[in-house]
Amino acid sequence: MFNRAVSRLSRKRPPSDIHDSDGSSSSSHQSLKTSAKWAASLENLLEDPEGVKRFREFLKKEFSEENVLFWLACEDFKKMQDKTQMQEKAKEIYVTFLSSKASSQVNVEGQSRLNEKILEEPHPLMFQKLQDQIFNLMKYDSYSRFLKSDLFLKHKRTEEEEEDSPDAQTAAKRASRIYNT
Repeated sequence: MFNRAVSRLSRKRPPSDIHDSDGSSSSSHQSLKTSAKWAASLENLLEDPEGVKRFREFLKKEFSEENVLFWLACEDFKKMQDKTQMQEKAKEIYVTFLSSKASSQVNVEGQSRLNEKILEEPHPLMFQKLQDQIFNLMKYDSYSRFLKSDLFLKHKRTEEEEEDSPDAQTAAKRASRIYNT
């Protein structure tokens, strides 16, 4: 449902017709800053590869990177079509994140109920309940700390400094200053 809403919104936005004096499009200046998108929701953060990279960096420092890695692995798993590949990926997810001997074990309720027999008949949503638990753990715990972290705040400041630089000002902003003086 969230993705459907996002796709509807993105279709309504027309491409920018504003160009800087050098002829390059300035549409990137009109979009929300990445830090603002990341701060709006964990979903936005996880949809942006740079956001995932920064969030992983943060989680690594908190010794909980396995949470986002598990979530990402489950997202990849849901997109698989080939049954053999699904079986291999399901076993990989189980061995890496869910088994009692997992190298990057995630802390989810009911992980012991997911035994190796279920891995033989995988289906795209077999990890959904566990993935939801990890998502909620990240959303209500790690994500809020990430938004207050030096890593995020530094990124946000850098964006704001770039936005304030003369090169980042759009033709519309420049024209506005010229005609309103």
